[in-house]
Amino acid sequence: MTSFDPELDLSISRIIAAPRETVWDAWADPSKFEKWWIPAPTLCRVDAWDLQPGGAFRTLMSEPGGDFEPHIDGCFLAVDPQERIVFTNSLVEGWRPAPQLFMTAVITFTDHPDGTEYRAHVMHRNVEDRKTHEELGFEGGWGTVIGQLAALVES
Repeated sequence: MTSFDPELDLSISRIIAAPRETVWDAWADPSKFEKWWIPAPTLCRVDAWDLQPGGAFRTLMSEPGGDFEPHIDGCFLAVDPQERIVFTNSLVEGWRPAPQLFMTAVITFTDHPDGTEYRAHVMHRNVEDRKTHEELGFEGGWGTVIGQLAALVES
């Protein structure tokens, strides 16, 4: 695991009051994933999903009533069931180079006395990309979707 570099990386975590396997399932099942991955009221649709190293990870988004447009086109790099998912948009399915690279994310799931510690460590290739991601609302956006994930699995 790459250590956190404050110049290039962003991180967010939350304790979710649900068992790790339940939180994992909300990530691993694309029909559940669509319910929380993008801040509401924007809609998410999974366009391609192959949860294995080199597998496709493609989502689309739509403002209510609008057409679906590209959101993420990437691939999974590592999948350790109920422990870790690593994905990137720097590569697409089959580890082919992506036209626009931006980030790699490491999502970890750990047992916690109150449920599951969910952590996202997002790495960028340079300071400018990190700053752009922060300015686009990393804290608010990723915080919102983690809250939506929690609402889904805690109910």
